[in-house]
Parts: sequence; structure tokens; C-alpha cells
Amino acid sequence: MSINVLVVDDSAVVRQVLSAILNKTKDIQVYDTAPDPLFALEKMKKQWPDVIILDIEMPRMDGITFLRKIMSERPTPVVICSSLALKGAELTLSALEAGAVDIITKPQGGLKGFLEETERQIQNTIRSASKARMAIAGKQTLSAGLSRTDSVSHEGSSAAPVKDLTSMSQTTDRIIAIGTSTGGVQALEVVLTKLPRTCPGIVIVQHMPEKFTEAFSKRLDSICEVDVMEAKSGDRIIPGRVLIAPGGRHLEVQLSGAQYVTRVFSGPAVNRHCPSVDVLFRSVARHAKQNAIGVIMTGMGDDGAQGLLEMRKAGARTIAQNEASSVVFGMPKEAIEIGAACEVLDLRDIADRIKR
Repeated sequence: MSINVLVVDDSAVVRQVLSAILNKTKDIQVYDTAPDPLFALEKMKKQWPDVIILDIEMPRMDGITFLRKIMSERPTPVVICSSLALKGAELTLSALEAGAVDIITKPQGGLKGFLEETERQIQNTIRSASKARMAIAGKQTLSAGLSRTDSVSHEGSSAAPVKDLTSMSQTTDRIIAIGTSTGGVQALEVVLTKLPRTCPGIVIVQHMPEKFTEAFSKRLDSICEVDVMEAKSGDRIIPGRVLIAPGGRHLEVQLSGAQYVTRVFSGPAVNRHCPSVDVLFRSVARHAKQNAIGVIMTGMGDDGAQGLLEMRKAGARTIAQNEASSVVFGMPKEAIEIGAACEVLDLRDIADRIKR
């Protein structure tokens, strides 16, 4: 059976090009389009889509309001079609937190050509979204919201927790490497908001386009006790610090004397992704060996499975998220099937395992 897609975007060009791209495939069908959410709601009364492609800034009703309405009434996989601009990135993160499962980016200019060049990626994004378990995604969105509430001070202030800078001068011989994709925005928030500043340094690959990782890092930093930032080459991996691979660039761990540092570099996609989880995990296997923990979480495909196996063979402790708590049980499943995971844990237990 085909994956039935509804495209909701006020740009006629976007609606036309996305329809043409997706209708090329045998397993995906754009059965209708709408220029705004109110038109979409009328069309959805006649046929409910398997996946919705949704713009954010539209007339009459904005995309995030529409998304929240859908998630409260009948949770459905939603892929955000968002501008690459920084403002678009911040709005898109709000949409991901509200339950959207993935992103299709669009530039400010050259829209038609850009979408056509990335048609395979767009098709795979829709396939991935169609497999998302929205009941799980909804629970994780709620859980992440509770984490933010927990960080509010007793006086009722919504300020982020005060960060004790003393631990930043310490060095560490332990690191944690995390890889995730679809569903990872909510999953990472669940894990990172539970970690204290005394936890080992963390390096993360979250499949996400350029510019979005900067906004994502800032968002996490504002709600976590640990410091979260987008990684740059030469950053030290130290307790209380979380470094996230920038979109469109790979992240590796290297040794500099007795210290672990990051290397961020441009390169071809690995397993169809840049940044790639395998690139990160393989570097950790080479340089950190038994001094590392590897964690692979929710996501489509197999990126990270082989790298996690290399980490385990090198002596690292390795963890895969279980099926019951994964929005998409692709990456963890592949890792489990090849014997890469020492443990299979529910998302809610991963932070406690890291702390132990």
C-alpha cells in the first residue's frame, strides 16, 4: 500500500514540486495539497493522511498551531518543511518539540532546483516518518515538558538552573557518545535534562540540517544543568559539557596528550548522513576504547550500528534504546541484531545508567 501524503504549504511551487517528487515513487502518493491549515482540515475530513508535510508560516493559521491541534486530536506523523534561515530553525525546533518527527529544508532562493536535487532524501524522510510511532512521540513530548517544569526555581522563576563552573576546570578520561535521528530531539531532551554537571563529557550526533543544530544546542543549554553547545574543532570533552555535531559536518573524537578533543570537518555523507553516527562512534572506538560509553537511540536506517559494534569490540560499554520507547526502531534494532549493544534500555533508564 502507498503512503498517503498531504502537503500543506502556502507556496504553490513547493506544493507542485513536492508532489512531483513523491509521486515518482511506487510506495508514496501525494493524494492532495492545501495552501493553509484550514483548507487542510477540510480535506482531512474526507481522507486522513499517513504523513503530513507542513510549512510553519502560513496565512489564517500557523503551522505550529495546526500541529498541536493534530497531535491533541489524532497524532499523525508530521514532517516540517522549513526555511534554512535561523528564524526558521528556531520555529522548527518548537514544532519538533510539539511532536513533528522530521524536517525538509528549503532555501531562500532556488527552491525548485534545491528540492529536485534532494528528492531521494525527501522520499526517504517520508518513508521514515510513516514508520514513526506517534503514541511514543507524544509521551516523550510530555516527558520533556515535565523536565522543563522540574528545572523551574521554587520562587516560580522560569530561569535555567544555575550552573556551577568549578567542574569545568577538571579533566576526564571518560566520555559518552550518543547517536540518534528521527525522534531524537525529544529523546535527547529526556536524557540530557536528567544529567548532573558531574557527568562525563558527552559528544552527540543528531541527524539534523545545517543551522538547526545551533538552535537545538542553545535550546537544550537553556533547560539542562550540563552545558550544551555546537561542537567546534579543538573543543575539549570535559565533565558537564555536551558537544553536538553541527549539521552538514562530521564529528570525531581525538586524543591531544591526555585529553579528548573534537575534530569537526566537512566530508561526504556516510550511510547517507552528514554528520554520521558511524563516523563519531568509530573515532571513539579508536581513541577512547574502554573509557567510553556508546548510546544509540531512536532513528531510521542503520547509521551507527557498525560503529557501536567497533566500540564494543574495543572495550566500551554500549547501550541501545529499546523498541517500546523508540519513535522509530531502526538504528537501535540494527545495532542489537549485529550484537553491538551490551544493554538494551528504555529511554527513561538511559540517563540513570550513564550516571552509574
